[in-house]
Amino acid sequence: MTATDPALTALAQGWCALSLLHGRIEAHIERALQARHDLSVREYSLLDVLSRQHAGEGGHLQMKQVADAVVLSQSATTRLVTRLEDRGLLERYLCPTDRRGIYTDVTETGLKLLAEARPTNDTALREALDEAAKNPDLAPLVRVVETLKAPVPA
Repeated sequence: MTATDPALTALAQGWCALSLLHGRIEAHIERALQARHDLSVREYSLLDVLSRQHAGEGGHLQMKQVADAVVLSQSATTRLVTRLEDRGLLERYLCPTDRRGIYTDVTETGLKLLAEARPTNDTALREALDEAAKNPDLAPLVRVVETLKAPVPA
């Protein structure tokens, strides 16, 4: 079935097109990040999300918030954090005000790798969107993606 298969409802066609666009973009970025920085898309996303934390009130994310941000289960996120911690890219420490809480921060090595990988991510994203824009079924979605702004966390 394709995104324009008449057997699909309009809603299902839209979902198929969106899923196809997402899959193509993610695969293209994955190949670029793996080849140049030995990072997966999920690892890059986790480093990016955690690098945006701050020391102020509410500045550190709980594991559930991190999991939601990188679109993984809490257990998968914990495994991913452990892998990146083992590589020296992340470190965990106890919350200074609540000894039950554990925070995760990006190390200097992780921040350096993230800074090196960001242009690769951005270039691969642009390439994937440009390629997808050539497909008449995906071009409208590409235009929408290009106009979106990141949501402000609640």
